[in-house]
Amino acid sequence: MNRTLTRLAAFAVVSVLAVSCSKDMETAPAPAAAIVSSDATATRDNNLALGNPSGAVVDATNSPNNYLLTKSQYSLSYSRDKGKPNWVSWHLSSAWTGSTARQDNFASDATLPSGWFRATSSSYTGSGFDRGHNCPSADRNASVADNSATFLMTNMMPQSANNNQRTWAGLETYCRTLSDAGNELYIICGSYGSGGTGLNGFTTTIAGGKITVPSNCWKVVVVLPNGSGDASRITSATRVIAINTPNNQTLATTWGSYRTTVDAIEAATGYDILSAVPSSVQAVIEARADSGPTN
Repeated sequence: MNRTLTRLAAFAVVSVLAVSCSKDMETAPAPAAAIVSSDATATRDNNLALGNPSGAVVDATNSPNNYLLTKSQYSLSYSRDKGKPNWVSWHLSSAWTGSTARQDNFASDATLPSGWFRATSSSYTGSGFDRGHNCPSADRNASVADNSATFLMTNMMPQSANNNQRTWAGLETYCRTLSDAGNELYIICGSYGSGGTGLNGFTTTIAGGKITVPSNCWKVVVVLPNGSGDASRITSATRVIAINTPNNQTLATTWGSYRTTVDAIEAATGYDILSAVPSSVQAVIEARADSGPTN
């Protein structure tokens, strides 16, 4: 109600000014109070604004398997013993996307603590599994630096080709469609379990046992119109998409076939996803499986 009154008042002021100084109004910036909803300017917001699912910290001694890595482009919890991320969290809006070409410059992550195994692109060679992005390349193509960050090996998980290139890719594309339509998304994804089936059959590890092949890959997507104060704007009506896919070659092409609840993913992983959202709202949106459109 207050937002509607504000917009009506603003429209009245603009109408009066347009008669006497329309030329000035053409170049005047919009008042800050008007930038509050789906017509708001897209911005780059905190990649962990909705919470740190596993309470990851920067402590190589006491938390080597829940080690927090913070990039400008995304944040993640890394497992030293599994050689892959537990989860990766990022914010998506049109402010993050552009026309920069895909860099394909896979590289080890020099920010990992000294003495830790650092996967390289060749760690996946001949494994039968894709170097599966958690935060996608196309979600960070506004600059070379942004896109290159997605090719760090700490952003990769061993993912079956059909999962990565079909099912997973379909949801990634759909998320960018939502972003292009004036929404901002908070996306948290990861993997768990041990043992997946790639092009060479079933296995539990690659890279000489240094990288665990997960049994499942999951993703949670929170969809909001562009705006500010994001965690506080989430309500029981906010759309939340959650999927959980087996890491094998028999997946259906359609990502909608794997929709589940956030509650179910939390039960499987032990994480507290969307922890920054008020608990009363969490209780509703985390128990509901999405039934919205898929393209």
